[in-house]
Amino acid sequence: MGKKYRKTERKKRVTGPPVRLIQLGGTREIGKNMTVVEYGNDIVIIDAGIAFPDEEMLGIDLVIPNIDYLLEHRQRVRGIVLTHGHEDHIGALPYVLPRMNVPVYGTKLTIGLVKKKLEEHRLDRRAKLQVVVPGSKPIRFGNISVEWIRVNHSIPDGCALAVHTPAGIVVHSGDFKIDPTPIDGRRTDVSRLSALGEEGVLALFCDATNAELPGYTPSEKVVGDTFDQVFEDAKQRILVATFASNIHRIQQVIDTAVRYKRKVAIAGRSMHENTAVAEELGFLKISKGTLVELNELNQLPDEKTVLLTTGSQGEPMAALTRIANNDHRQVEIRPGDTVIISATPIPGNERLVGRTIDNLFRLGAEVIYKEVAKVHVSGHASQEEIKFLINMVRPSYLIPFHGEYRHLAAFVQLAEELGYDRQRVIIPEIGDCIEIDDSRGTISGQVASGSVFIDGLGIGDVGHVVLRDRMSLAENGVLVVVVVMDKQKGKFLSGPDIITRGFVYVRESEELLDQARKQAAAVLKEIEDKKITEWSVIKAKIQETLGIYFEVVTGRLPTILPIIIEV
Repeated sequence: MGKKYRKTERKKRVTGPPVRLIQLGGTREIGKNMTVVEYGNDIVIIDAGIAFPDEEMLGIDLVIPNIDYLLEHRQRVRGIVLTHGHEDHIGALPYVLPRMNVPVYGTKLTIGLVKKKLEEHRLDRRAKLQVVVPGSKPIRFGNISVEWIRVNHSIPDGCALAVHTPAGIVVHSGDFKIDPTPIDGRRTDVSRLSALGEEGVLALFCDATNAELPGYTPSEKVVGDTFDQVFEDAKQRILVATFASNIHRIQQVIDTAVRYKRKVAIAGRSMHENTAVAEELGFLKISKGTLVELNELNQLPDEKTVLLTTGSQGEPMAALTRIANNDHRQVEIRPGDTVIISATPIPGNERLVGRTIDNLFRLGAEVIYKEVAKVHVSGHASQEEIKFLINMVRPSYLIPFHGEYRHLAAFVQLAEELGYDRQRVIIPEIGDCIEIDDSRGTISGQVASGSVFIDGLGIGDVGHVVLRDRMSLAENGVLVVVVVMDKQKGKFLSGPDIITRGFVYVRESEELLDQARKQAAAVLKEIEDKKITEWSVIKAKIQETLGIYFEVVTGRLPTILPIIIEV
């Protein structure tokens, strides 16, 4: 694996402009994947994913890429091509397609999951969805053509993409690992990737998620071996929590349950939906009679049941979390139950997962999780697999993606071990335009980019100013000052009345609030004397006076909202 990079003899390229590559998401972050390939008058978009909000994004449900640049050039966008069906690669489609209804291409399972997602948003009838077969003839988009190349990942039907342009070939690895014993028997197509390397690849977008981890990512089959041991030892019910999209993991749970003559019930809407789609499309094999309804579970002997559930990330409303909190209508933990959490916490979810595990232990369950058994393996390549891919493809330029900066920095070290100069490893910011041809690879500018926040049905109506206000409210609370005013006479008829939430406990702060009313009353008297009737001036003076008072007395500054009622 330590083989040094050697430059490949390349075919003579057609003289013309360089290919432009723009990452609108998925670089220096994990999630929100979207890459733009642009040549001449043609644009192809690779993936359209979401990111989940961090703890500072109060009230935000999802984060998607800013697509203003694509909307500005929508007449040139030929289509969206998808690498696989995970949310961080397809989740933004319900928000992108209503603004830019272009064809969407992906493999059978990927399009099946997209269709289900669009049905939920009532967009499926308008959508132009096209199924492609890995290894088939490339699909042409003007000057650009794209072929799908099978790779292993934690969801079936994942692919790398080879994007052919007059300037050269750009390979996008998708999320990948090289699994020698995949559950479905479909291995990474190393022969096609090697053939592209022989032909000559201009640039490789490479999954850098596990660039810090030495060696190889274990095969998914390792998890099945652990399941077998746990099922053999368990005397009562078994509950397994995993990602709803991890079809291979779900298949292993079902296969192991069948071996040990257990029936399987499913809890969690996304688990139900993904299982149904995968089974319908042939990616999940379930023997007749294996699945039972959740309400049938309590009618069967404990040693004959398995519950497959969502909640591996400790999500507050997910099935396992509610079970752990004794808040599920149909399932209660009994002492002696075995719970397998078959996932790794996403960064930021560690406390939620830890709390769920603690609660399960308190209820008498035996909990098996990654730290105590091999119940999860990553779907992403570790260092030796990344080196293997680079040595197969032998690109002129490397562009790591799907990683925070420490992952990208580790990737640079791997590239240097393989003989790449630092100048040939490009780490763009979101929105950077990379221009590459046979002679050079540079960042030539920036396009409109960033994050768009989804809050309920609102798309982009919550920005950084609103988030700042929400953080201020969460930290310091709110104080409302109500006055009644006769505008014609410029007199205040009643008030000021003060209402507060999240700032101080009213019953223990009567003196503080009484002094605040006196401060506000003095301001109102001054306003009356000066015959000021302009609302903005009145509000500003109340906010300024009370703001200074509370900051001096309490050291905190609540959000102060004056309300003026005119009569």
